[in-house]
Amino acid sequence: MNTDTLAAAQEIDFSMLALFARATITVKLVMIMLMIMSFWSWAIIIQKHIMFRASRGEAGVFDRAFWSGEPLDELYDRIGGEPQGPSEKIFVSGMLEWKRSHRQDGGLIAGAQARIDRAMDVAISRESERLNKGLSFLATTGSTAPFIGLFGTIWGIKHSFEQIAISQNTNLAVVAPGIAEALLATGIGLIAAIPAVVFYNKLNSDSEHILGGYESFADEFATILSRQLDA
Repeated sequence: MNTDTLAAAQEIDFSMLALFARATITVKLVMIMLMIMSFWSWAIIIQKHIMFRASRGEAGVFDRAFWSGEPLDELYDRIGGEPQGPSEKIFVSGMLEWKRSHRQDGGLIAGAQARIDRAMDVAISRESERLNKGLSFLATTGSTAPFIGLFGTIWGIKHSFEQIAISQNTNLAVVAPGIAEALLATGIGLIAAIPAVVFYNKLNSDSEHILGGYESFADEFATILSRQLDA
C-alpha cells in the first residue's frame, strides 16, 4: 500500500457522527429508525421495571392486610369503592359480586360462586393487559432490528460499489468510508435488538410471576368464599 493511500485513509474521520453524515439518505433513515426503536425500547424497559416493582410492593402490603385476621367485610369497607392497587381491585371485584349475590332475605342467588370467579378473572385479565402492554414492541424490536440494520448495510455497500465503479479506484481511501458507513447500520441494529430481547424475556417472566400471584390469591379468596357458601 503506497504512502499516498495511507495518508488519505488517515485523514478520513471515522467517528459515528461523521459516518452518519456521509451515509446516503436511505441508510440515514434506517439508522434514525433504529435509534428511535432503541430509545423507545429503553423507555418501556424503565417504565415496566418501575411498574413491576410497585405491583410487587402493593401485593405484599395487601397480602399482609388480607391475612392479618381482619374480617373481610371490614377490609372491604376500609378499601372502599376506589381500590388503589391490582390486588385490591381483584379483592373488591370478588367482594362486590359476593354482596350482590345476596337477596334481601339474606339468601344467596344461585350461581354465586361462578359469578365471583368470573368477576375476579376479569380483574386479573385487565391487570394482565396493563402489565404486558409494550412488551410486544420489545419482541418486535428484538426480532426485526438486526434485519433492518442489515438492509441498511446492504444498501450502503451497494452505494459503495457504485462509487468505486464511477471513480475506477479501489484504494483504501475510496472503499473504507463506504463500508464503514454501511456496517454502522448493522451495529446500531444489534445495539437496539440485544437489550430488547434480553429485557423482553426478563420482563415477560416477571409479568407471569406477578400474574401467578394474583391468580393464587383469587383461588384462595374463592376458597374462603366457597366455605361461606357451603355454610
